[in-house]
Amino acid sequence: MEQSQLAQSLTFINQHLSQPPEIAIILGSGLGGLADELREPTVINCRDIPHYPVPRVAGHAGVWISGKLGDLPILALKGRVHTYEGYSARQVTYPVRLLAELGVARLVITNAAGGINPKFKPGDLMVINDQINFLFDSPLIGDRSPAEKRFIDLFGAYDPLYVRNALATGRSLQIPLQCGVLICFRGPTYETAAEIRMARVLGADATTMSTIPEVIAARQAQMRVLGISCITNMATGIGHQKLSHEEVTETANRIQDQFIRLMKAILSQLPRW
Repeated sequence: MEQSQLAQSLTFINQHLSQPPEIAIILGSGLGGLADELREPTVINCRDIPHYPVPRVAGHAGVWISGKLGDLPILALKGRVHTYEGYSARQVTYPVRLLAELGVARLVITNAAGGINPKFKPGDLMVINDQINFLFDSPLIGDRSPAEKRFIDLFGAYDPLYVRNALATGRSLQIPLQCGVLICFRGPTYETAAEIRMARVLGADATTMSTIPEVIAARQAQMRVLGISCITNMATGIGHQKLSHEEVTETANRIQDQFIRLMKAILSQLPRW
C-alpha cells in the first residue's frame, strides 16, 4: 500500500519539478528564508501532493521549492510535520522516502533546538555529530524491507566528512559553530528541568522535537546526511526565562542572514562522495 502511495506522490511531483534535485534541504522553524534565495523557483504546495502529511504548526509553510543555488539544483522542503501533531514516526518520514525515490543522495536537515550545553547561547548554530532518540518510536517500525534494510547501522549517521566540511566552512566565513549531540523528545511540551538534567547526563548538547526520524529514514535509504541546529533558546533549567514558540521563531529570524550565508556556502561545496 505504502509503495503505491509513494508512486502516486512521485508521479505528481515529477509533473511539477523542472529538474531533478542534486541536494535536498529540510528547513526547520523560522529557517525557511534560505528557500527564497533559490533562482528559477518552482513551488509545490504539500497539500496538493497525494498522501503527503501536511504541517499544522506556525513557522512550517508546507511547501517544496525547487530551484538553483548558483548552478546547483536544490530542493528545499519549507516546513515539516512532527510526531506531536499526531503523526507516527513512519508518517513523519514520508517526505524523506519521497526524496529517496527522486534519487536524492545528499540531504541537509535543519531544526530549531533548545540548548542543553551551558556553553551554548541563543542564536548559536550547532553542527550535529550524533543523536539520541527519546521519541520511543522509529520510522522503521512496521517496515517490511529485507532484514539488511531494517536493522541499519547508525554509526556515523551524520556524515563525518560533511561535519568536518561544515565546521571548516564556518571558520572560513568567521561564523562560530558549535558541534554536538542532538536529543529528540516527542513534545509538544518543553522538557522539564529534571528531563534536561537527565539529557545532560546522557551526553546531549541540544534538544528538539524533530529531525531524528528523518535521519533514520535517510540512512536506511543510504543518503548522506548533514544536520544543523539553530539554538533558539536555552532549555529549561539552563536558561531562566519562560519558553515559548514565539521565542523560537524570533531567534531563528534574528540569525536568518548568518544562517543563509553559511548554508549557501555549505551547499555549494557539499561533497558528492
